[in-house]
Amino acid sequence: MHDIRAIRENPAAFDAALARRGLAPLSPEVLGLDEARRTKILAAETAQAAQNAASKAVGAAKAAGNDEEFQRLRALVAEQKAEVARLTEEAAAEDTRLRDLLLTIPNLPLPEVPKGPDETANVEIRRWGTPRTFAFKPLEHFDIPGVKPGMDFATAAKLSGARFVVLRGAVIRVHRALAQFMLDTHITDHGLTETWTPVLVKEEAMYGTNQLPKFAEDSYRTTNGWWLIPTSEVTLTNTVAGEILEESQLPVRMTAHTQCFRSEAGSAGKDTSGMLRQHQFEKVEMVSITTPETSLAEHERMTRCAEAILEKLGLPYRTIVLCTGDMGFGAQKTHDLEVWLPGQNTYREISSVSVCGDFQARRMNARYRPAGGKPEFVHTLNGSGLAVGRCLIAVLENGQQADGSVDLPTALHPYLGGKTRIGADGALV
Repeated sequence: MHDIRAIRENPAAFDAALARRGLAPLSPEVLGLDEARRTKILAAETAQAAQNAASKAVGAAKAAGNDEEFQRLRALVAEQKAEVARLTEEAAAEDTRLRDLLLTIPNLPLPEVPKGPDETANVEIRRWGTPRTFAFKPLEHFDIPGVKPGMDFATAAKLSGARFVVLRGAVIRVHRALAQFMLDTHITDHGLTETWTPVLVKEEAMYGTNQLPKFAEDSYRTTNGWWLIPTSEVTLTNTVAGEILEESQLPVRMTAHTQCFRSEAGSAGKDTSGMLRQHQFEKVEMVSITTPETSLAEHERMTRCAEAILEKLGLPYRTIVLCTGDMGFGAQKTHDLEVWLPGQNTYREISSVSVCGDFQARRMNARYRPAGGKPEFVHTLNGSGLAVGRCLIAVLENGQQADGSVDLPTALHPYLGGKTRIGADGALV
């Protein structure tokens, strides 16, 4: 959420930053609501002061034995009390209107973020690895003979409908090995603290990490008001909601492996084949809570943590910085990692790492106390480290062989009891 004082002090800069996202100026509407709110608050405070003064006069009249004045003033106090209640209610309503508007306005992009309308303006900043040259036409993951026995979309459709999968045998073992490998790497090599969190959260948690109100259709809600998390960014980040941390506690670096749920509203017709876009999937998430001065360096660090996973698995990838028109609602700046998928002959997103500044912290009221200073809002960051299902796709497609088997990355062998490949018959060997 945005700092209303910053908008008051420099509305032109606020509108200019929104314009880089392709949005019309919003400062006139925001400041109009802010002025109405402040006017109501001032009126309520003035009425309260008048009521307090009259209340004192009531006591003085009673002490002086002036019954006529006492009765007049008591009636006046009753009227003023009702007026104060009315004005206070109106001020609260104006405050709610302003907050509701601010909750729908996306974060402001950092100056270095490239301007552009959509993904065509994203900028590649580096590549790692060379895509393998195949002596045969590489298949997509779901068509590889050794994978087919362990990847069952028909049964999943019978159970749950489209965009679900049942994994079995060697395929699910590789999927589980990938998640364990990611966690171990982030914990041991990168110093992240493993955290286990619920996948059902209260509404305020979804507001805190800006999934609500704008993206309600993209998430699932239970009949009793809980929300299924779209990623553990929601739970990990909200662990500091309402807290005041000491500066010495920062940075907080967490990782979690969870089930994730997305309705994929608005994605009809996109990536309908295979596991690329599912309603239920798994991710190993990274979240950092930092001071404002260190958040950009932390963004680079988190990006490297995600890149390291792909490098250890030997998967070619590229890192891009998203332009203003492709960047997520809560982000100031985002790096996407795109892994090479030979079955599609293209790079596809496997991780997004974003720095959010104090945007989420203001929504959650998450602060820290600098040494010798007053509490300030923390900065929050989140990123995939990685999306497990998409990583499975990349491992299967990049490791496929002409006979329908799949050679598996060396980094996974210890997690598979020394097994090194999926045979053409679907068995782990």
